[in-house]
Parts: sequence; C-alpha cells; structure tokens
Amino acid sequence: MTLLSVRHETIYRYGRAVQFGDHRMLVRPRDSAEQRLDDFRLSIFPEPSGLRWIHDVFGNGIAIASFDQPAEELRIEARMVLDHVHARVPNFEIAERARRYPFDYGQVDAIDLAPTMTRQFPEEKEVDAWARQFTVPGGTTETSHLLMTMTAGIKEGFTYLRRPDPGTQRPSLTLASRKGTCRDFALLMIEAVRSLGLAARFVTGYLYSPARDGDHRGGGATHAWCQVYLPGAGWVEFDPTNGIIGTRDLIRVGVAREPRQAIPISGTFVGSKSDYLGMSVDVEVNRVTSIQDGLG
Repeated sequence: MTLLSVRHETIYRYGRAVQFGDHRMLVRPRDSAEQRLDDFRLSIFPEPSGLRWIHDVFGNGIAIASFDQPAEELRIEARMVLDHVHARVPNFEIAERARRYPFDYGQVDAIDLAPTMTRQFPEEKEVDAWARQFTVPGGTTETSHLLMTMTAGIKEGFTYLRRPDPGTQRPSLTLASRKGTCRDFALLMIEAVRSLGLAARFVTGYLYSPARDGDHRGGGATHAWCQVYLPGAGWVEFDPTNGIIGTRDLIRVGVAREPRQAIPISGTFVGSKSDYLGMSVDVEVNRVTSIQDGLG
C-alpha cells in the first residue's frame, strides 16, 4: 500500500459581493479494495449555512453546500489521505467467455449495463471506423489486446493539452484534431468501445505523478479516464492520456455515464455575467509517511 495525500483547491472570484446558490461537490474518493480513505476534510469560505451529503444515482458521495452570506470570493478546499494500491501491472482476470471479442454480456448483466453501452454521439460514424482498427476483420480479437492497444493508441497518437474552459469536446473533433484534454480522451475511448458493443463509463479523480507532468500527463488538476466492464474482472480502469491500465497512480472519486454527470464542483450565483472574474484550480498529490504529514 502507498499512502497518498491530496489537496484540491478551487477558487471562484467575482468583481463584487454576490449571493451564492447551492454548490454541488464531487471531491470525496470512493472507498474500494484498491483505495481506502483514511481522512477527509472539506473547508469552504465563506462558511456555508448548510452542508449535507448524499449518494447520487451512481453511488458517488456528493456534498451540497448552501449559503446565506454574499462574498467576492468562494474558496473550496478538500484535503484527504488514502491508502492506495500502487500496482505497476494490470491485475485482472477476464472470464473465459469474454477473453475474445466479440462476446456477449449475457441476458442478466446486459440489462444493468445497457445505459453504459448506449452511445452519446451515435451519429459520429468516424468513431466507429477508428474503433474497428483495433479488431481483427472477420475474426476474433483478444479482448485485453484490443483495449490495451486502443489505450496506447490514444496516448501515442494524440497530443495532450490543457484547456481551462469547462466541458468536453465531441469525439469526432478529438479524432480530427488529434488533440485534447484527459476528459476528451476518456470520452473518445468510451464512445469507441461502446461502438464495439462494450460497456464503458466516465471516471473523475486525481492522478499521482511524482514529477507532476514529468511522469504523467494531467497532473496539477483533476483527472479523467474511463472504465470498461469485463466479465470476470468487473470495471477495469483505462487511462488513455497516460496509457495506464489498472489502478496504478489513479485515485477514483466518481463514476458516471457521461462527463457532464461527473463535474467536480458546480453551482450558481446571483448577478450579471460580468461579475464573474474567473476561477483557479490547484491539485497536489503527494506520497506521505503518515496521515498527519498528509494533512499538514
């Protein structure tokens, strides 16, 4: 196990004091066999008049803050320490019936997986054509090889860039430009594997990179990747931005059917568009020796 600390700070700035509506925060990591949350602290300024926690439709932990005090700045900081499995090789076993593509999920699983098998952009046939390049025409393909080569194909064939603007670009645009953010690459792979009849979903979280962007692309901010459901192995992580397969260096916070359902922080304010001066996000992920060091 590796002890990791995360500090995630988001600051919204305004030209005058504004009244805030409810703000929804998806920043608390999901406990699992690969990661155990040892400590979590959420600080908000101005102090909210109310703070409640819910589980959304995907089982993610969501904090909802209400405010009655206007301010020129809204600062949200999440600090946490996790025990994390730092496996360097993927460790998943696919059921015999699914080791070769194409395969059938079976009648029972297919019912529950149906929403994650439905395309968000079914009209983008260029995504279908691109995905088929990773299969053997008229034959069978090793499922693990298909997904590994697709992951590597995005990492090696596309240019990573930072885009501070919210939202995710259409997969066809990512294909045409060969450029995108981590969330763009995640959506492209999701749509590609769904075009092949596989179930996939969007993941938001954090990335551990000892040298920030030196070792991995996407450090210093929230990160995004995807999961593919494989019989016998369950939901398996694929990070096409960095070519990571499995949980190595990935801290899972939330899962969703599509990117707009997994926005880390969202909310409203009362005022004019010109009142909003912008936002800044800073994420630090470090290896620590104790919980106290991680929260210090």
